[in-house]
Order: sequence, then structure tokens, then C-alpha cells
Amino acid sequence: MSGSQVDTSGPARVTSGARAARRRDPRQRITRARERFVAGEDVVGGVRPGILISWYRCREEHKVDPGLARAPPAAEPGEHPLSHDVVFAELGGLAVAAARDVDIRGGLVTVTDGAGRVLCSSGGRRALHRAADSNLAPWASWAESACGTNGMGTALEDSGLSVVRGPEHWCSGFHGWTCAGIAVRDSVTHEPLAVLNISCWNAPLPAGASTWLRKAARTLEGRLCRQACQGGQGLVSAFAAAAASSSGPLAALDAGGAVVIANEEAGELLGTPAHVPAVHPARRWAPQVPEVRRLARHAAERARSDPEWRGSARIAAYDETMVTLATRPVIAANHVLGTLIDVTDPAAAEPPAEDHRVGVTQAGVPGGAAAQPPVTPPSRVIGLREGCLVLLVPLEVRFAESDRNAVWLMTDQGRLRAAVQGIDHLEQQLRSEGFLRVHRRFLVNLRRIKEIEQGFNGALWLITDTRPREAVPVSRRHAPQFRQILGL
Repeated sequence: MSGSQVDTSGPARVTSGARAARRRDPRQRITRARERFVAGEDVVGGVRPGILISWYRCREEHKVDPGLARAPPAAEPGEHPLSHDVVFAELGGLAVAAARDVDIRGGLVTVTDGAGRVLCSSGGRRALHRAADSNLAPWASWAESACGTNGMGTALEDSGLSVVRGPEHWCSGFHGWTCAGIAVRDSVTHEPLAVLNISCWNAPLPAGASTWLRKAARTLEGRLCRQACQGGQGLVSAFAAAAASSSGPLAALDAGGAVVIANEEAGELLGTPAHVPAVHPARRWAPQVPEVRRLARHAAERARSDPEWRGSARIAAYDETMVTLATRPVIAANHVLGTLIDVTDPAAAEPPAEDHRVGVTQAGVPGGAAAQPPVTPPSRVIGLREGCLVLLVPLEVRFAESDRNAVWLMTDQGRLRAAVQGIDHLEQQLRSEGFLRVHRRFLVNLRRIKEIEQGFNGALWLITDTRPREAVPVSRRHAPQFRQILGL
């Protein structure tokens, strides 16, 4: 009988151990989590936050087929500045040199442009042949919207190094790959110009891969930053020349819409310091009027194809005064440095006849946004906590705060990162749910405001209905709308 007991208990212990081993296997755990997420679940554990947010984009926004096994062909490239070609050429050289600098273990190094189109791949013959099966080759699209979570496409969406291992890929056909990608971003616009990526088939990334990728991106971005500083000097010089013949508000903005220098009158209208040149791109001022930033970007884009282009638009300034802004591009060596913006007669409703009118909405935004249909009220707000998506009703969110592209939600379930990127997107999503933009960084739920405090020089602070005490600032630009809505 004792022998029988031994015989029956032994296999049971082995089976239990096998189950425990499978639970400890991260690949199997992630595979099961992905299968549940693909099937429609939102709360899955054991998945890194960045990967989970990417999965959410793939399922809800991009509608990428999770069974995809081959990347689609890329669309024809559009126009891009000559400076981008310099970045592509240098990254191509780095890709070729990677075999000498990093032991890529039969893998390959790939370069894409800012849209995720593969420009070149470098590696051994076997690695290139294996990559061809997945169309990891020139003129294929590896944007996240085309083939889901992957090192190249996800690096374009997120800042820093993006590492995707095996079943973390959204598409099952790419689960044999482990990849790491990092985007090289423009120092002025902060838009991705290109991605440098290392991919290995059925093998981990080499030990030095992450360090090598970060160093390569940092080196190239350093050169771009130095070029941007030279461009800043050019904008300051153009501003000084224009100021000699101008008596009104005048500002110089870079191609990303940041203020490099402004006179006192323009500083008051834009909500930025006056007569303080910011040559380095990291020290430039964000105008407190979002429409001005969009107008400057629109002007720079138009000037790249037509250097003689001029434009104007009528917008509400930082102090809510309606003004007409005239734009003039600043160009050096066929490179658009930015835009000079001056203010014509604030009472004028139309721009000068020789100007080319910028398409402006009622809010002063280029592109006709006023004609967009109302946003459908959301049934939930998605937050992220410890690898799980947290489903919130809008009333649970007291306010949202932006930190560059990241948005943080202050909720009844704690501080959570929003699944959407950019507070402008969240504002559109929640505008019919009683949320109001009260500051360029803050979006507040009016139903959760308990007190309003008046600070120094007329400043307003909103106190929420929770403890410990929370205070949300109201900017001067948004204060009139806030007072009007609340009948103050």
C-alpha cells in the first residue's frame, strides 16, 4: 500500500511542478495575457506598462490584425527637409558599423524614417533571409499602426528605448523576434526623424545593444541640437533686424512653435517673458496661446515648399484680446529656421491684401477644426496601473495633468497614467463630460470642485472635494471662460 502511495503521489508532484514552471515562464505568462487582451479583456497582469499601452493602441485605435505575419509595404514617402537626409545617411553608416561595435548574434540592424518606413537593414546573410520572411526589409512599413507593437514602431510612439521581446509583439507572426529601437528626435519640433533598431531571431539582445543604441541616438541628437542653436541665433538676428522698423508686438518662433525672443508687447499677448533670447531649444518658451504654436508650425511647413509664402490669422491672445497675426518665414541656406510673427491692428478683421490667408477656424486654429463633428461622449476613461488597464467612469477623475506627451489622472483610485497621449486628446474626449481646460497643463472635472480661492494678483485656484487638499491653478488666459461658465 505504501508503494502505491508513492507511485500515485510522485506524478502528482511532477505535474504540479510543471504547472509552477509554466507559471514562472515569462513568455508563457505574457502569451496568455496577450491572448486574453486580444479577446477583449482590459485587466491583465504581468505585462510591462509601455507594452500594455501599445497593445491598447493596437486594438482600440489602429485595429491591427493580431495574426499578421508579414509587414505591409510602405506608402510613398512625402516631402521632408534636407536635414532629414543627413540623419538617414548617418544612421545608415551606424547600421553598417554595428557588426563591428556590437555582437548582434546573427541579428540585424535596421533604420526607419519618422513614419516607420524601413530605409536599410544590415546583418549577416542568414539574418537578412530570416527577416525577409517577415518583410523586415527596405520599403516595408513597421509603424505601430501598420504591424502593431514592435521595437521600431513603438519607439516612434514613446520616448526613450523601446524593447519588445517575443510575445510582447502584438502580431503573433513576429513572436520569434526580440528587438530594441530608439527614435532620433528633432531638437526643435520633438518629432521623430528616424529609428535605429536591433533585432534578433530566437535569441536575446546582446548585452551592449541598449547602451550602443542610446549612445548613437544621443550623439546624433547632440549634433541636431547644436544646429538648432545656430538656428536660434539666426532667429534672434532676424528679430533684431525686424524690430528696427517695427513699433508693435513682434516675436520670433522656431519651426516647432516655441518662442525664441519677443518684445514686451508680444510677450504680454503670448504669455512669455520679453527680451530674453532663448537660443538653446530646451530653454525656449511655450506660448500660452496654443493657436500661436500651431500657426507657427503651419507657417514653417508652408515655407518649406514656398519660401515666399506669407500668412495671417485672427486669434484670441493670452489676455483674450482678439488680434490679427502676420507671419513671415525666416530662411537661411534653404533651411526654414522659423517664423517672425507681428501683430497688426487688433481691431482689423481682415489681413492685408498681399498676404495669403491661413485657413483659420473660429478658435484661430489652422486646418478647419471648427467643422469637426462633436466628439461622442466616452463611456469610460482608461488609466494604467502596474501593468493593468483601469476602467474609470469620468466622475472618478478629479483632474488631469500633462507632462509632455504623458497625461496623469488624479482619480478616486489613485494617480494613474492615461492610456491616451496628449492632454489635447483627453480634452476632446471629455469635453461633454463636464471637464474644462483651465491651464495649458490642467484639465479639471467641474463636478469635483469644492472651493475657489483667489490668490495674489487675481490668480484663481480650484480646490477639489478630496483630502489631502488638492489645488489646481487657473491661467489668466482661461480665467474669463471659467468665470463665465460658473457665472462668477
